[in-house]
Amino acid sequence: MERSQWGTRAGFVMAAIGSAVGLGNIWRFPYVAYENGGGAFFIPYLFALLTAGIPILIMEFTIGQKFRGSAPLSFFRMSGKKLEWLGWWAVFVSFIISCYYAVIIAWAIRYTIFSFNLAWGSDTEGFLFNEFLHLTVQPGQTGGIVWGVFIPLAFVWIITLGILFAGVKKGIELANRIFIPTLVVIFLIVVLRAVTLDGALMGLDAFFKPNIEELMNPAVWVAAYGHIFFSLSVAFAIMITYASYLPKKSDLTNNAFITGFANSAFELLAGIGIFAALGFMANQQGVAVADVAAAGVGLAFVVFPQIINEFPGFNGLFGALFFLSLTLAGLTSLISITETYVAGVSEKFGISRNKSLAFGGGLAALISILFATQGGLYFLDVVDYFINQFGVAFIGLVEVILVVWVFRKADMLKGHADAISDIRLGGWWKICLGIVTPIVLGYMMFGLFKVNLLKQFDTENGNYEGYSDMFIMSAGVTVAAAAIILGVLASFGKWHKDHAEFEEEK
Repeated sequence: MERSQWGTRAGFVMAAIGSAVGLGNIWRFPYVAYENGGGAFFIPYLFALLTAGIPILIMEFTIGQKFRGSAPLSFFRMSGKKLEWLGWWAVFVSFIISCYYAVIIAWAIRYTIFSFNLAWGSDTEGFLFNEFLHLTVQPGQTGGIVWGVFIPLAFVWIITLGILFAGVKKGIELANRIFIPTLVVIFLIVVLRAVTLDGALMGLDAFFKPNIEELMNPAVWVAAYGHIFFSLSVAFAIMITYASYLPKKSDLTNNAFITGFANSAFELLAGIGIFAALGFMANQQGVAVADVAAAGVGLAFVVFPQIINEFPGFNGLFGALFFLSLTLAGLTSLISITETYVAGVSEKFGISRNKSLAFGGGLAALISILFATQGGLYFLDVVDYFINQFGVAFIGLVEVILVVWVFRKADMLKGHADAISDIRLGGWWKICLGIVTPIVLGYMMFGLFKVNLLKQFDTENGNYEGYSDMFIMSAGVTVAAAAIILGVLASFGKWHKDHAEFEEEK
């Protein structure tokens, strides 16, 4: 069966960058850097990029390009049933993430509209939780559908599934060729305006001022590795799937370096823009930058609207540009996340791409309605926490150990990448994958299990965010565990004959 391909190398790189550049680049990285040594954080960050991020990117690009399949099919072709489950685990994690990620994009779309007349008023926190999300129920309760979220959510899925319906070249590639340059231009405008505001230098000083002592703190290095890992979309099944659409002669190593450094460049740009704006807000309020710095939903939908309120002119325009940039960054990532299970289901059962898209994408869209209810934020919070803490990073650790140590595939992958890439992989690549990455990820996962998972059963300190045991278990632990259980179960079935006989395609 003939496989879809990217139209150009630039199309693949743009799509890979689009997957890597997401909401976390804008609302997570600046705060992580600030909290972990400011300017000094860039040393462990760069080290983590070169010893974990790019090496894993190269590995996943090579697996996908060589074995020509979705993550489950590529792992199956590489090591049979013994490794197929790992691909499905990553696919189910991506499926879960897509269900709530789409809702955050819907918020960004709505806030783009709110920006024009500053509809959130002066109490931006109250507006978000009360007037917009109608968060009036207890954790674990759904309440009614919030139509102000549901309508843009439907729009998000129409765009995403429409692009995927058009295929790899005419859909994903074309969309990223439009969205990524547009995102960069829009965000550059926001950043250039932010750095000219009064107090911007105070914010940039807080962001870049190096705290050298923090380099001696192991937690800072773990934070750098953790962020690089989440930021580059590795272990989501995404990069393997995207690389499977590459031609047989593709420069895998160069593509990985370009993707990794482009993602980091955007994160640096985001840090400059966000902290320039935070410096302006701190200056307006006569407080320290530390008093206004935030991350995640709080930064995007509470703090930034406050900043926009204080803008000396064109408030609505710059607010709309900021939230439009969030929307574009989110869409490019959601497209890639959804593609993982569309490709996997299509290949496993030998059904058409469009049928797989209708089934997988339609199911994800239906489930996402849960997060568009009055209690949706609680579900989103706990599912995101557990699926990220005990899903993505854990998959990465297991993936590296199995591929490098258990099934001994590093030399084979290195030989394939070297044969078609300009930059040849030296011993550093195997050392990074086989030693550095497992040690750091293993240490990180041990810390997460010790501090976070065990705390859920610590009655003295309480659960995450004070949620009840029942809610933590049902919406958090169970969902994260379901991803791996379903992954194992999915691997039991046989592959459709058009995809199982890979040896004959060589």
